[in-house]
Amino acid sequence: MKLLVVEDDPDLRRQLLTGLNSKAYTVEECADGKEAVYMGSEYDYDLAIVDIGLPGLSGLDVIREWRRAQRPLPVLILTARGDWQDKVEGLEAGADDYLVKPFHMEELHARVNALLRRAAGHASPQMNYGPITLDTVARAVLVHGDEIKLTSYEYRTLEYLMIHAGKTISKGELTEHLYHQDYDRDSNVLEVFVRRLRQKLDPDSTLNPIMTVRGLGYRFALEATE
Repeated sequence: MKLLVVEDDPDLRRQLLTGLNSKAYTVEECADGKEAVYMGSEYDYDLAIVDIGLPGLSGLDVIREWRRAQRPLPVLILTARGDWQDKVEGLEAGADDYLVKPFHMEELHARVNALLRRAAGHASPQMNYGPITLDTVARAVLVHGDEIKLTSYEYRTLEYLMIHAGKTISKGELTEHLYHQDYDRDSNVLEVFVRRLRQKLDPDSTLNPIMTVRGLGYRFALEATE
């Protein structure tokens, strides 16, 4: 999942980047409201974390600009103000949730996770597709009830495909949302991750959870179960 962090305090921004990277998110950052409007309008993100008190252009104005441009990305606002009026103003500007400073990183992770799930139409932190279960809170994957070990990049790839189950995801979209800007985005590397995932999820080749759509990309093909 690819996130945008908009925060002018360098110490807090560094803390956010460290905490989010530790949860296998791909994170891009900026400290200026005008730059945030540009980045959120020109690039695709799965979620944005926006501080209200930005210099120049406020976080609320940033969100309003995104919404006027029909940018649907979920937005979590950060505010040092605890007044209910400020929270209401943020939500009315188009934010989806808010978090008052100071906060615990565990709460931030929980809110980000919940917003990403809701945006993809998943109410529960566990996604069940046939014998495969992905737990977005524990960041664990089970097959027939047994946990399988995945690398950070393998988990990111599987999570993105499962959240968008049934949709064909191009290699370009996967690399854009999963990997950092300085990462080697050779499509052959992505193919290696997908091949390893298939071997770990389906060693007997009986499930075929990840389909290759020739010339278009990959699709997670299993149907959701209760």
